Amino acid sequence: MLRRPIESAQYTSIRFTEHLQLEGIQPSIGAVGDAYDNSLMESIIGLFKTEAIRTDVFHEGPFRKLADVEFATAGWVDWWNHQRLHSSIGDLTPIEYEQLHYAALEAEPHLI
Repeated sequence: MLRRPIESAQYTSIRFTEHLQLEGIQPSIGAVGDAYDNSLMESIIGLFKTEAIRTDVFHEGPFRKLADVEFATAGWVDWWNHQRLHSSIGDLTPIEYEQLHYAALEAEPHLI
């Protein structure tokens, strides 16, 4: 009986799933036929390309080395978390929103 070789993407998917299980991590996937995770990633990638790659805000001149892209990416991530106001969280930065969230949790009385 001839076996069909496992395609590279299928092999990667199997190995990835096994790794998640070993680490006790639940994969973030939607139901068959939906694309919620994919659309979120495409949205973030689109913002990244628009705000960091297609401008010279986070780097000077063209990208010449991988380190140039890494440096621009680090600058964009820092800006995204510490300076960029997000309308979906009340025009706060993610850091401010997270600090308010944990402060509210600490302020709640703990029942024993």
